[in-house]
Amino acid sequence: MKTYVAKPKDLDRRWYVVDAEGKTLGRLAGKVAETLLGKGKPIFTPHVDCGDFVIVVNAEKVAVTGNKLQGKLYHSHSGYPGGLKTANLQRMLLKHPEKVLRSAIQGMLPHTHLGSQIYRKLKVYVGPSHPHEAQNPVPLPLDPPSSERR
Repeated sequence: MKTYVAKPKDLDRRWYVVDAEGKTLGRLAGKVAETLLGKGKPIFTPHVDCGDFVIVVNAEKVAVTGNKLQGKLYHSHSGYPGGLKTANLQRMLLKHPEKVLRSAIQGMLPHTHLGSQIYRKLKVYVGPSHPHEAQNPVPLPLDPPSSERR
């Protein structure tokens, strides 16, 4: 018996759209990362990009729990001495809400060349509209079926 290995010609990529309004940041990022990787497909192969495209809209309306608005920090460095800039989650959601979601999702993907390739299939938008209507995206089911719930 041989092990099946997915090939790029065998893949059927779909487009999914997710409305981030009211969804918890980490749980949403985990489900999106799983879809980008293709883990829900029966032909999942770890070393092949077999995932789907994901469009996230309403990134500014994502929910966070606890004291993360003040406590979670994002750092960036200009490359010059003394060039470290730090912003908390509340400020990032006001200025660049799409960067918050992108950062959370990218942290859940592999940190390799394949991970970079998978990350390119993610599209995040601040408002409710997106320019990918031609791809006919379908809503991504975020909740597990009722038989799997406890």
